[in-house]
Amino acid sequence: MRDPFDLPEGHAGLSHADPTRRAQIQMHRPLPKRFYEKATIGEDAQGYSILLDGRPVKTPAKNMLAVPTKALAEIICAEWSAQVEVIDPLSMPVTRLANTAIDGIAPDRQPVFADILKFSESDMLCYRADAPAELVERQARDWDPVLEWAAKDLGAHFILAAGVMPAEQPPEAVAALAARLRQHDTALELAALHTITTLTGSALLALAFAGRVIGVEEAWRLAHLEEDWTNEHWGADADAELRRTKRYREMQAAASTFEALQPVA
Repeated sequence: MRDPFDLPEGHAGLSHADPTRRAQIQMHRPLPKRFYEKATIGEDAQGYSILLDGRPVKTPAKNMLAVPTKALAEIICAEWSAQVEVIDPLSMPVTRLANTAIDGIAPDRQPVFADILKFSESDMLCYRADAPAELVERQARDWDPVLEWAAKDLGAHFILAAGVMPAEQPPEAVAALAARLRQHDTALELAALHTITTLTGSALLALAFAGRVIGVEEAWRLAHLEEDWTNEHWGADADAELRRTKRYREMQAAASTFEALQPVA
């Protein structure tokens, strides 16, 4: 089956040395036309796969696009069904995340696991403003409960720093966070949590979301506390708001992916 998420072999967009330019080339290539009538879900030993007119979808690396839960397969299948005249990968964030997990993370999960932990060493929630007083108070009021949860439930005691001076976090705190992250050491879960971590700048927020301490909307709000405070006092920038909206869609896709992988309560 033709792969709408990949470029033809030998296309310059696949081999360009500059990753930014490579992404631009791929973004501006003509979108493939929808070539199937119906998207459905199949089930086999590999899990739940996506079928287009009965034929399985492959990832860009030619692996089977199969996921372990029907709930996640239904989300991906809905993205394929929602395509109209053309197939637009930008409108299929959960499919793209699944492709990334299957092709890029499943062969070796450790680099992504380590990158999430690296964020905890300079976690956004640990860096506080020293002025104005209103912002300082808001950070303490809204961020401290997450740090208190990490200390109480995970045994991870993080150090706060004011201003831009770095603070070296105790290895024991990072190790405690790693122990909780091990509970989600699958390619798809790590892909989702890594996305949430990078979008928020906080491994603590990602793990609090994973532990159902906060929801996705609350995680997003906490991640943008300083930005919102600035907007309240100086006004919002239209371009920045547009970028934020696009990032939030990615956040929602990652959250939906993670939640669809969890056992039904």
